[in-house]
Amino acid sequence: MSKPLIAIVGRPNVGKSTLFNRLVGRRAAVVSDIPGTTRDRISLDAQWAGRSFIIVDTGGVEPDPATPLAERVQSQVEMAIDAADGIIFMADVRDGLTAADTDIAERLRQSGKPVTLAVNKADNLKLNQTAVEFYQMGLGEPIPISAHHNLGIYDLIDDVMAAVPSSEEDEPAQDIPSIAIVGRVNAGKSALLNAILGQERTIVSDIPGTTRDAIDTPILYQNRQVTLIDTAGVRRRGRIVPGIEQYSVLRTVQAIQRADVALLILDATDLGTAQDIHIAGQIMDAFKGAVVAVNKWDLALELGLDQAKCLARLRRSLKFMPYAPIRFMSALEGTGVIDVLDMALDVHDERGRTISRKQLSNAVMTAMAAHQPPSRGRRSLRLDRVAQEGTHPPSFTFYVNDPDLVHFSYRRFLENRLRESLGFRWSHLKLVFKGRIARSRNRQKRE
Repeated sequence: MSKPLIAIVGRPNVGKSTLFNRLVGRRAAVVSDIPGTTRDRISLDAQWAGRSFIIVDTGGVEPDPATPLAERVQSQVEMAIDAADGIIFMADVRDGLTAADTDIAERLRQSGKPVTLAVNKADNLKLNQTAVEFYQMGLGEPIPISAHHNLGIYDLIDDVMAAVPSSEEDEPAQDIPSIAIVGRVNAGKSALLNAILGQERTIVSDIPGTTRDAIDTPILYQNRQVTLIDTAGVRRRGRIVPGIEQYSVLRTVQAIQRADVALLILDATDLGTAQDIHIAGQIMDAFKGAVVAVNKWDLALELGLDQAKCLARLRRSLKFMPYAPIRFMSALEGTGVIDVLDMALDVHDERGRTISRKQLSNAVMTAMAAHQPPSRGRRSLRLDRVAQEGTHPPSFTFYVNDPDLVHFSYRRFLENRLRESLGFRWSHLKLVFKGRIARSRNRQKRE
């Protein structure tokens, strides 16, 4: 049995995202006083009293959506309700029982799913008592809570978990690749995710900035668990609007940090901008796997684009990450999508390789023989030993006589040679240089 899925549902601005953040233990969803801040379904793993579950934040339910975008938000909510094993229905005690609350309650009764009624913003005794009026919705006992002040949360989740089936807790831990889909605003990130899933999992719109949160979506691909992270588009710093959009950009940066591989989505109609290069630099600095995907390639003929020339141009622009594979695709037409996903998984698997001590030592010695180690005055770089310290990224520690002798250019030379000789075609290697262990120990003895 899989982990139970719990959806948080309610009107706009009743505190759903605040409760979501409280349950996952971090600020994973954007919180704002502006109604309608949350637009997509956002799902993350959570734990309560030793039980694991998936919690889903949703956009605010509106009885009569006034815009096409609002209608699509409502469709996302409907999908969350249909997929859920249990539902937390949130209302606002300060607003009292509204007609919209009553309409939502009726929809939830029709779903046949276990529903727990949470009356939020009840942060004093008087408001706690006011919550009684929500009995009339016929969803059982309303539980007064304050998500902001962490009041009543224990009672709420105890009730929720009692109503849903137990999950299997003894499943062995798995290496689940996480792939972040990043890029500029409106490059086609959400369209790519939807093309992979075969459904509109995230909202796609021509309006730049439609996606505001980093959205984790677990999928099963070729009998393999994979987590896809859709992110908000990154703008130039000078064009970032203070408030919600700033938080969205921060989520993108955080998504890169916690991903194994980043899919950098470029717009074929505006290729290789300074912002594209900036995002690529963030991926490289974080030592994450990278796949560059040129989207909207269905417009290539119309725009007179040549693939070989575009490839050469991108290689010049991204010369600091020559290891990153470049693929061409159209999320709209679905062409090249599977190739991009397969490539991302190949990069992930390569980054998990372990090299034998003998193979590593031979590769390093061959590289240093081909290029004389750097020197300063009468001092030359000498290597004691080298060891692989980890994977994801492949990390190698060089124990040398003086780390200060290692110039950036020599570090880059060693990385390029090691990638070539050890078969790391698509991986950024992390090379660390440390002083001799023996020398530091002798110094300690003399002191």
